[in-house]
Amino acid sequence: MENALTERDTDSIYSVTELANLLGITPRAIRFYESKGLVSPRRAGTTRVYNYRDRGRLQIILRGKRLGFSLAEIREYLHLYDADPSQSEQLSMLLEKVNQRLKALARQKSDLAALVTELNDIRLQTLDALDRTQRQTQTGTN
Repeated sequence: MENALTERDTDSIYSVTELANLLGITPRAIRFYESKGLVSPRRAGTTRVYNYRDRGRLQIILRGKRLGFSLAEIREYLHLYDADPSQSEQLSMLLEKVNQRLKALARQKSDLAALVTELNDIRLQTLDALDRTQRQTQTGTN
């Protein structure tokens, strides 16, 4: 099982820079998510200290953003993650949000297909008009 946490993983702590490098994002992005209340690192003096749980929350946040979910939707999901140990509410909410996202993407796909068709028509009309203009210019100069 490659996603299983080892004891070493659960004991790991990260600085903001280390965690950012691990996740392929900037420290500023992590601080942004912190300012939005999505992660709450501990502090060692003035230094933020992130653990495996913070890393997991950031992975969920990044995946949610990549899939097109808003920060409010991600916050709601994370809240359920913390509040429901059985994860049944979390899973139900995720299923509902995924279904909504799929419907929205299907509409966008249809809209994009219509737009591509229209642009291709305009392209062909424009090429035809250019061809006629060039032929008229050549005929007029002869």
